Amino acid sequence: MSDPWESLQTTALLGTDRRPLPAPGPAAPYDGAVDRTDPATALLELAALETVRRRAGALPAPAAAPADRPAGEDPRPEPPTAAARRLSLLLSTRGGGSGVLANVGELLPQWLSTARERGFRAPAASVPALLDAARTRSELRPDAVALAGPLGRWLAERNADWRFVQRAAPEPPPAQDTVPAEGDQLWHEGLFAERVTHLTVLRRRDPAAGLALLGGTWSTERAEDRLLFLDALQEGLSLDDEPFLEAALGDRSKNVRATAAELLSTLPGSALATRMAERARAAVRLSTHGTHLLVTPPTACDPAMQRDGIPPKSPTGRGERAWWFGEVIAAAPLSLWSGYTGLTPGQLLALRVGDAIDETSSTWADDLREAWARAAVRQQDAAWARALLGPAPVPGPGRPARATGASAKLLAVLPPAERAVWTAAFIEAHGLGDAFQLLGACATPWTPPLSTAVVEALARAAASGAYPWSHSGVLGMTERALSPESAAAVEELAAGAAPATAWGETFARLAGTLRFREAMLAELAA
Repeated sequence: MSDPWESLQTTALLGTDRRPLPAPGPAAPYDGAVDRTDPATALLELAALETVRRRAGALPAPAAAPADRPAGEDPRPEPPTAAARRLSLLLSTRGGGSGVLANVGELLPQWLSTARERGFRAPAASVPALLDAARTRSELRPDAVALAGPLGRWLAERNADWRFVQRAAPEPPPAQDTVPAEGDQLWHEGLFAERVTHLTVLRRRDPAAGLALLGGTWSTERAEDRLLFLDALQEGLSLDDEPFLEAALGDRSKNVRATAAELLSTLPGSALATRMAERARAAVRLSTHGTHLLVTPPTACDPAMQRDGIPPKSPTGRGERAWWFGEVIAAAPLSLWSGYTGLTPGQLLALRVGDAIDETSSTWADDLREAWARAAVRQQDAAWARALLGPAPVPGPGRPARATGASAKLLAVLPPAERAVWTAAFIEAHGLGDAFQLLGACATPWTPPLSTAVVEALARAAASGAYPWSHSGVLGMTERALSPESAAAVEELAAGAAPATAWGETFARLAGTLRFREAMLAELAA
């Protein structure tokens, strides 16, 4: 006897004009009361009746077996009671803020990172809600998984919605400097995300063991997987990895070849860096009198250059010679330039740049500077980054803002305190209009001097008649990053602003959020 539900499904898929309704039968005596005048309506009524019949006739499932083991012990303390209540509030907050607070849910990452830094574990009662939040917000996952600890992993084994917890590598105890024995099995049998995480953690502890593990399966990995595995080699990267990366320059995937070349270019002592240095010296030389730099860009992209990661065609449509020139300079060791000219980065940047054929032309000046900037970021060279950024800006007429995405990347190379000083000076000179990316490169919470510069710039913006939403990006950042000690200054701005105005409400919300953060951090420090 056919299943009535399957017959109804088939009829719904094919249509009542191509397949008649199932005939009434003893298995479904109730359908004799259905009016079959309109087949489409009758089909829906039969489906509803069959659904009720199936549910009413379902037998109870066997009781689940008790857990075979409890969750592992977590020796870390729970946070103080007030901090635990604050976490519950943050986890229960949805959507935007209230009239006196900004979006409090955006402060959850700060609570989690601070609690993790202080060695707490998440309160047991909050772990399910914490894992739910991390399921929908991937940026929370590293801290959420770490705070949930063994209990979070135990729960994730029993709830498929939290499977991301099992893909994250557990944090080892401080004294543990070896990888668990089951790691080898995870590498060969785990999901791709689990394998990447395992390789990354292993490289942090034992770079040679991580390289050996990757080398053992490299030839059998898919091209897209090889690419991400290469990224993991950035952990603990050294000249010991050079033979493997040199071999990867011959990989059949161009993306893998390009990534291997970029990693090798960050190792000044590598053979690739040496080859790039030779090409760079041929492309840029100091004039006889040492007054300017003369540029001779490559005239072709030969097979050796292509093997070293330089594509023959620019992906952005840039001129070929300019593209090849920029790629060579960006991959050459920055120590090369001072080594053979005897000049500091600042002195080199001050020189005029001319074409080797037409010394009066400055065609290549921007290309050279942009390539040096990429090299400074790639090689994390603070001296070159400092020289390329220039001194901290000073206020004055006719001084245009110079902040770009490249400026923010260079700023990120500098020590945190220096970043804050440079950005504060930029804001004092140019305001907040072009400071968003620079502020994003600064460590949070911002230092008191940087926070003061931001608050004073907001005050100037309000006095100038600008609308708050013209600075919405920076305002959103200030709620999370401004030093809580700035609350009193912001409260003064709120009190001085006209009531029920856009700036008055903005300052009041910002002040309330700063007080909220101040209390939140104090609770975690208790």
